[in-house]
Amino acid sequence: MRVKVQEEIAKMDVNQAKQEHLLALKVMRLTKPTLFTNMPVTCEDRDLPGDLFSRLMKEDPSTIKGAETLMLGEMLTLPQNFGNIFLGETFSSYISVHNDSTQVVKDILVKADLQTSSQRLNLSASNSAVADLKPECCIDDVIHHEVKEIGTHILVCAVSYTTQTGEKLYFRKFFKFQVLKPLDVKTKFYNAETDEVFLEAQIQNITTSPMFMEKVSLEPSIMYNVTELNTVSAGEEGFSTFGKMSYLQPMDTRQYLYCLKPKPEFAEKAGVIKGVTVIGKLDIVWKTNLGERGRLQTSQLQRMAPGYGDVRLSLELIPDTVHLEEPFDITCKITNCSSERTMDLVLEMCNTSSIHWCGVSGRQLGKLSPSSSLYLTLKLLASVQGLQSISGLRLTDTFLKRTYEYDDIAQVCVVSSYLDPES
Repeated sequence: MRVKVQEEIAKMDVNQAKQEHLLALKVMRLTKPTLFTNMPVTCEDRDLPGDLFSRLMKEDPSTIKGAETLMLGEMLTLPQNFGNIFLGETFSSYISVHNDSTQVVKDILVKADLQTSSQRLNLSASNSAVADLKPECCIDDVIHHEVKEIGTHILVCAVSYTTQTGEKLYFRKFFKFQVLKPLDVKTKFYNAETDEVFLEAQIQNITTSPMFMEKVSLEPSIMYNVTELNTVSAGEEGFSTFGKMSYLQPMDTRQYLYCLKPKPEFAEKAGVIKGVTVIGKLDIVWKTNLGERGRLQTSQLQRMAPGYGDVRLSLELIPDTVHLEEPFDITCKITNCSSERTMDLVLEMCNTSSIHWCGVSGRQLGKLSPSSSLYLTLKLLASVQGLQSISGLRLTDTFLKRTYEYDDIAQVCVVSSYLDPES
């Protein structure tokens, strides 16, 4: 019984402390209005409501005169709740401290902090105290913050002041809200034999409203140049593959494609490009509702670096179409991917049933220093029509007595000598 009495006294003290404060704090989120569409409800005149529904629709300000039942009119409505906050958007809030008392309050200091799971941020526009606040007057402040974390956020508003008697008082309020993820981003990498990297980014709108995709770009790392593959050339101008209206409806997914090519100063260093895993980061900007802007930047995208082994063979030049039983040339690039060991290479060429090598097999290519390359022009002849695979190259390192086999290097289309491949 005594414990209950003590608890009731404690509650009374808290309530009295709240009532004794001379200032009142109000916090409101600043959001743009939303579009409201009237949903018409009609009935026949002989039904029980009679013409009641018709009269209500004619008096509704959101309908168009003479077309009340067609849902053509829309009007702006003020937000009725806190609403959703998405990652990348700007959170804006209005803070007002009002003097509800009949006396002048001095040294008022209003502080607004945003507590996230990882940090505490000060959002107050000014950290200086207001000298005095007369009765029925208020102190207003608007804070802005670009949301960069997902999860629970707590807005902590603290107010300290001094009464006329010199008593210093302090109180604070907490406002909790959740930050949601607006987009689901998935990436895929494709490594080409020419050291180019193709990035496919799948972006899905996981909100409940459509988005206008203002910009989706890739900021490459220092070793790459990027080419955007999301436009189609039409003369001197190009247009987006997604059309003129770049809207992304709820739960829709859009695929963006980019090609990254090593810069010349890095492309010559085979060992450097071989170990590069950081590609760059995506920069996404969108607008929703009535123009609210959001922006997201992904973390550094990383790929699995391709493994080329000790020796890498790539094709620098090869024709798309060749004539049957007519010799054609290809240019190969042989790279020593080792950073420490010099190689002494011997080239062997093995014929297949459809592709025949023209030249001496088993010839010496000489010594190849670490991380260096050599270019080699080879001649071939095709004996079978159709799409044929080039195979049968063998490289042997005489130092370690190790052989490297290369099959299905590339494909060529073999046509008859009497046919014009251009037709």
